[in-house]
Amino acid sequence: MNKHSHRLMDTTTASRTNISVSPISRFKIALCQLRVTNDKANNLNRARNMLEEAANKGAKLVVLPEMWLCPYSHEYFEKCGEELNTEESSATYHMLSEISSIHQITIVGGSIPERRNGQMYNTCCVFGPDGKLKAKHSKLHLFDYYEASGDVSFRESDSFTAGDTPTIVHTDVGCIGIGICHDIRFPELGMLYRAKGADLIIYPAAFNMSTGMALWELETKARAIDNQMFVAVCSPSRDSAGSYTIWGHSMLVGPSGEVKAKAEHGEEIVFAEINYAENQLQSLPEVMAVGALEGMRNMLPVTQ
Repeated sequence: MNKHSHRLMDTTTASRTNISVSPISRFKIALCQLRVTNDKANNLNRARNMLEEAANKGAKLVVLPEMWLCPYSHEYFEKCGEELNTEESSATYHMLSEISSIHQITIVGGSIPERRNGQMYNTCCVFGPDGKLKAKHSKLHLFDYYEASGDVSFRESDSFTAGDTPTIVHTDVGCIGIGICHDIRFPELGMLYRAKGADLIIYPAAFNMSTGMALWELETKARAIDNQMFVAVCSPSRDSAGSYTIWGHSMLVGPSGEVKAKAEHGEEIVFAEINYAENQLQSLPEVMAVGALEGMRNMLPVTQ
């Protein structure tokens, strides 16, 4: 992974309230490909509207993109950062908690700049249907990027401190591993989540035009096939504010690498069904007998 020796934050041991969970095996997921503006309050309100729209259309799991609260730009990270501790300390915390509770949905809240102990982190919060914070994940692998042409470069490490704890959270819609953007480039993280029983990995992300064209779909499919699980990536829209041009194309990929749903590059909500017992490969008798997720793992074991 990286130079850190990571320990796994598994909410089955980290929080007693999450020990007993009976996951829904079939549900609708919504990926909110939000257009990010220069106005933090506007972004917060528009994210609320998208979450509510997704919930009203039947989604039980709703995902926001990486850095949806502000443009992906150093000048905004400090300006828009929040302490993600309580509803009183964070407008974002309050909104995500409120919407998840009102609509009784699980929210993977993308990521925002988090102020913590004098440092800044790129952090994702997960809220359950009861409105309670179930987990926080801070980006493990910071994106320091340089193009040979010199046209594009960006160093997250100039603003953020790397997290050191992989995060897996047990929810009513299954066991979810959390990564943020560049975390997807490190297959060991997905393998760790697979070994811990994850059904789904979610990566809020903001690839640029170069990395997006080359790697976005490839990496998403690779992590799904590597680990035989569902993988979702959720991006801001391409017309978001700032000089960093974002790829878009939020998507859900199934455990055999098939694209279940995919956005274009504009603002939209992508809906898809996740069915942990569905038959995705009709020609394979074993998969037909036991369902795609279990069948793929039995037929082509990668952990034995």
